[in-house]
Amino acid sequence: MAARQASANPVCLVVEDEPFLRMDAADIARDAGYDVVEAENADEAIGILESRNDIRVIFTDINMPGSMDGLKLAAAVRNRWPPIEIIVTSGVHKLSAADLPERGVFLSKPYDRNDVAAALSGFRPRQ
Repeated sequence: MAARQASANPVCLVVEDEPFLRMDAADIARDAGYDVVEAENADEAIGILESRNDIRVIFTDINMPGSMDGLKLAAAVRNRWPPIEIIVTSGVHKLSAADLPERGVFLSKPYDRNDVAAALSGFRPRQ
């Protein structure tokens, strides 16, 4: 599959196995000015990342089915795609900066829409 060209807007990959939470996170990202690609688990996310060159931010839950959870996905993203920014969220785990890959941001569930939007806005290129 050919790599996609960069969008006019930055692209956020939302990785969440719960459909309603994924839709909500995608809406927040769109409202923050991002184009959105969705994945329901880390395996699907890796496939998307391998096929696209325009992902700017990944927003991932920690607890997901599949071969890796969101923390392992975040580590894989930082290792293989260092420029991609990372937001990790969980309603079960409480993480500190030391638990995250470099430049990673943690938001506890239930997260506030404004906190997610602020984190995403911080990753937007300066105009």
